[in-house]
Amino acid sequence: MSINQHIKPVTTEERENLTIGGCDLTELAKRYGTPLYVIDEATLRGICKEYRQAFKEYKNIKMMYACKALCTSAVIKILDEEGFGFDTVSAGEIYTVFKSGVDMSKVLFNGSNKSAREIELALEYKVGRFSVDNFYEAEMLHRLAGEKGITADILLRITPGIECHTHDYIQTGQTDSKFGFDLSQLDEIISLIRSKYKNLNLKGLHAHIGSQIFEQKSYYDEVGILACQIESIRKKYGIQLEEMNIGGGLGVKYTESDTPPSVEELAKAVTEAMHKYAIEIPTIYLEPGRSIISPAGVTLYTAGSSKRVPNGRKYVALDGGMADNPRPSMYQAQYTAQVVNRLKSKDFETVTLAGRYCESGDILINDINLPKIEAGDIICIYNTGAYNYSMASNYNRVEKPAMVLVNNSQSDIIVYRETLDNLIMYDVIPDRLKK
Repeated sequence: MSINQHIKPVTTEERENLTIGGCDLTELAKRYGTPLYVIDEATLRGICKEYRQAFKEYKNIKMMYACKALCTSAVIKILDEEGFGFDTVSAGEIYTVFKSGVDMSKVLFNGSNKSAREIELALEYKVGRFSVDNFYEAEMLHRLAGEKGITADILLRITPGIECHTHDYIQTGQTDSKFGFDLSQLDEIISLIRSKYKNLNLKGLHAHIGSQIFEQKSYYDEVGILACQIESIRKKYGIQLEEMNIGGGLGVKYTESDTPPSVEELAKAVTEAMHKYAIEIPTIYLEPGRSIISPAGVTLYTAGSSKRVPNGRKYVALDGGMADNPRPSMYQAQYTAQVVNRLKSKDFETVTLAGRYCESGDILINDINLPKIEAGDIICIYNTGAYNYSMASNYNRVEKPAMVLVNNSQSDIIVYRETLDNLIMYDVIPDRLKK
């Protein structure tokens, strides 16, 4: 079973209290406070090794971690040590990767509306590839690269027309998408690159079909479409493209009903498709994000007030919610949880875990059966490594949580908890209001 098919980090143990990475979660909550993001290093490194092992027979494979899932300096450092490159989508992600000491030739700059400032930064830091998303960007990148006397290596991002069975908000490969060139536009952009945009060096094609994908056939179909387009370009223009970026999106197991494919099944679908379409084998880029970091992460909360609706639900309020995990309110994401300090309890009840924020939709988990919770109990919600910290906000002017890395019974802070002073550090009162 691949790590992406686990709900819990691989080092999770039920002792007197719940432990991860050899660390008692009640002690972590006490030491660092809650809400608290916890990343298990062994799980993170383990899934990286699984990806490398699954694709070991395919020599021309480059693993690129999708930074949007979780981008902190410590996480980037670990993934760099594990041999991953980085798929970035902003100046902030590029800067974080650069400051973490990464070889920037292993970095790809992706995104549907890159600004001139971001492109200039990427050129300055010598990122290895630009994934060009549209005509506007192609012209701007050509111009800015020319001003610096640089030829930028690029991939063209296309929409392959594959609709995955996932939430509408995280589909990216369907024809009606904000991302990439439609296949009918390829001739025009390639002609522009050949005749006008001389500062762009076309290396290959890029596609991304979505996130939280449960069907390995989607990858098989995607590789087929990309391979056919590469062959068509070779025949029509005499251009032998060397690279194919198939994106990421492999699903993870948030609840017992989730059935994501294994990393090995993903690798099999990709390699079988490459052999079937029998093009001259290019370098394949793979961009896993969620499946790399999500199973390694949990979030700890402290229970507070509770409320029983007459003839209805019992709500238990936690000290976090939609600001540190917006996924349930955004697209009805579901999670699994445990009460850290009540592992031996036999007194269970069905409750709804509610957030602390001023929105009726601030619900983390609906109708979950847990040991009877009292104020002060510590709740662990699993599989929160991806898109929780990344999408966190200061809604209700609440400080963002800290993050710790655990390994071999040691915990290290990797993101400090925000302070009240952090919240107002960029606020300015104009002089005219100081009278």
